[in-house]
Order: sequence, then structure tokens, then C-alpha cells
Amino acid sequence: MPETLYRRIESPLGPLILAGDGTALTALLFSSGRQARPADPQWTPAPAAFTEASWQLAAYFAGELKQFSLSLAPRGTDFRQLVWQGLQRIPFGRTMTYAALAAEIGRPKAVRAVGAANGANPLPIVIPCHRLVAGNGDLTGFGGGLEAKAFLLRLEGHRVTQRAARYRIDPEASGALRAHIRSPKAS
Repeated sequence: MPETLYRRIESPLGPLILAGDGTALTALLFSSGRQARPADPQWTPAPAAFTEASWQLAAYFAGELKQFSLSLAPRGTDFRQLVWQGLQRIPFGRTMTYAALAAEIGRPKAVRAVGAANGANPLPIVIPCHRLVAGNGDLTGFGGGLEAKAFLLRLEGHRVTQRAARYRIDPEASGALRAHIRSPKAS
């Protein structure tokens, strides 16, 4: 197995860890949230690695980049790979329901499995798992925490509200749930 290199970068969500073989990313880790974890002790620190990924993430957080163009090598089952590929087709500034993604990948009855694969995404932000929402517009599960998910959606132009201690997409700002794909500019 090839050596895994990692680099820490700063972001508006706190420090992030980028990991991979030095060319392709295999992981993006949060330092806080429900799936926070440190770099694996067997990984090799490489502060100069992943320069392009660091630059693109900085541009994304500055609102200057809408689509990542990076070499990615997430590790997972064939089904998870299918879900992660589907996530990458959700455009910047849009959200999709778990059910709609399940239908899009040809597995309409696999909504819970889509949710599990989404939660196992090793490259959040870059593979935009934050763009999946519940059928009623509620923000559900995100490795960096719901505040981070709400931040990312706001960054992409969504009006995110907090109702009864739960985050949700504002239906007046993001359009009706009728199509299962919502844009902040829809009416």
C-alpha cells in the first residue's frame, strides 16, 4: 500500500486535514464535529503536499470557486462509489434529497443506504455531501456538524434557517420541494 501523506490547512470551519498519496486526495478530515478525527499516526506529515487542493479549497471558501477539479481517490464499496459520483453531479448552489439521489443512481428503494454512503464520504466539501437534505428541507447529518453544513450551504447561496433547534433550507428562498432538487434562486 502506498505511503499516505497529509497536510493541515486552515479554513472557516477550523483546521482540515488533507490526506492521500501526494497527488490524489483520499481523505479530508474535520478537526471538530461528530466525525472529527486526527491524522492517522502512520501517515507522513507533508506540509507542502496538496498545494492545488489547498488553493482550490481557499478559493471555494472565498466564494471564488464553484466546482473542484482535483484528482480524487476515495476508498469505498462499489455502491458508495456510485453514491459519491452522484453527489459530485449536484451543482453548486443546489440541494437534493436523499430519495432523489437514490432514484438518480437507479436505486430508488435504497434511500437509507444512500444516507449511510453519504455519511461515509471520505472527502466532504470536495465531494459535496452537504448538498443532501431531508425531503422536508431539514439539514440532517454532516461529519463536520450541522453548523458547518449550514455554513457551506449559505456560502453556496442558500438561506438556511434554524427552526426548533433544527437547521433547514428556507422554502421561500430555495423553492418548493416538488422537484426534490432545489436552487436558492428558485421560486
